[in-house]
Amino acid sequence: MIFAAVIDYRSDNPKVAEVRPVHRQYLAELKEKGKLVISGPFPEKGGALIVYEAGSKEEAEALLKADPFTTGGVFTSWVIHQWNPIFINRDLLPD
Repeated sequence: MIFAAVIDYRSDNPKVAEVRPVHRQYLAELKEKGKLVISGPFPEKGGALIVYEAGSKEEAEALLKADPFTTGGVFTSWVIHQWNPIFINRDLLPD
């Protein structure tokens, strides 16, 4: 199942730059394991979208809670929804 997490955080939080390298390593590991579908920040005022492949909403939330941005105090809140993508234009997705 696919789960989309809409996450809030402030991009001007000094912890973002400090924790970003381990956060990105964590996401790279999830991608290698087939647990990360796509992720990225919202450039306007902070926040992000992370889409997980998980067996349940609880598993998706556990993946989010284990993220160094969560454990490091960057992510402030989130909402997770099961998601059913219908159309995907892979030509528009970055590598």
